[in-house]
Amino acid sequence: MEIKVVTDRDKKFVMGIDSHVDDTGYANRVYTKSAYVIWEEGQRIGVIVHCILWDYLPFINYLYIIEDYRGRGYAKQAVICWENEMRSQGYQMALLSTQADEGAQHLYRKLGYIDCGGLVFHGTPFDQPMEMFFRKVL
Repeated sequence: MEIKVVTDRDKKFVMGIDSHVDDTGYANRVYTKSAYVIWEEGQRIGVIVHCILWDYLPFINYLYIIEDYRGRGYAKQAVICWENEMRSQGYQMALLSTQADEGAQHLYRKLGYIDCGGLVFHGTPFDQPMEMFFRKVL
């Protein structure tokens, strides 16, 4: 398994699984190198999208593994690869989040992430279960 910086050639795959991005947003991801495609044996199997908060803190916005590849450790491997890439770029800590009703929180804790807060958007246009935030020193 490997992760590669997203390119224009990945657009159909990424936009097919990530409903959060439009054409302009995708072009920005390519330009800023803020997304990675997860590959296994020559096949695209997932994506990691991140941003850099406050110019010094990498934050995973979105992690997705296509269903046929789930439960095989690819998400774990992808996060570790991403962390190594962020570390090699000089970053010292990482953040990520998941909704309280999603199972990903258990994976993140196994990878050494520590709960560090949450946001609740009840009664807003973004109503959803609590968004839980996690941190990890790289």
